[in-house]
Amino acid sequence: MREEFLFNSEEEFCAKLREVSQSGVDRRKIRTITPYFVYELDEIIQAPASNLKFFTLFGAVLGFITGMSLTIYTVLSWPLITGGKPFISLPPFLIIGFEMTILLGGVTSFLGFLLIARLPRIKDMAPDKEYGNQFVIVVEKE
Repeated sequence: MREEFLFNSEEEFCAKLREVSQSGVDRRKIRTITPYFVYELDEIIQAPASNLKFFTLFGAVLGFITGMSLTIYTVLSWPLITGGKPFISLPPFLIIGFEMTILLGGVTSFLGFLLIARLPRIKDMAPDKEYGNQFVIVVEKE
């Protein structure tokens, strides 16, 4: 069973959402539908912090290690002495390491976002009911 509350103004919507969340309803059972982003929602529902930062950190560290090992492996496998420089010269290798850090950090952030958001969800792409420009609170009851 579900309970729906429909509002035409943001103030009424936020007041009722505060009332519902303070009444002891689990925040995972509250779903909100708004015509535009309402900044007070995170504060009212007290959403937990995202774990996306760990995906980004993992990708960035993996990217740096991959970039450095790729350049060092390449230079050691095909040595080419130019201008009396040492084989493993860190300043030019750091550029490749930095670029791989950015690349893999961004890619794993995107994949982590898809994983955390459980996307793509085919059945949830179209809502059950259209509400137009109304603010809606849907509370799932057992």
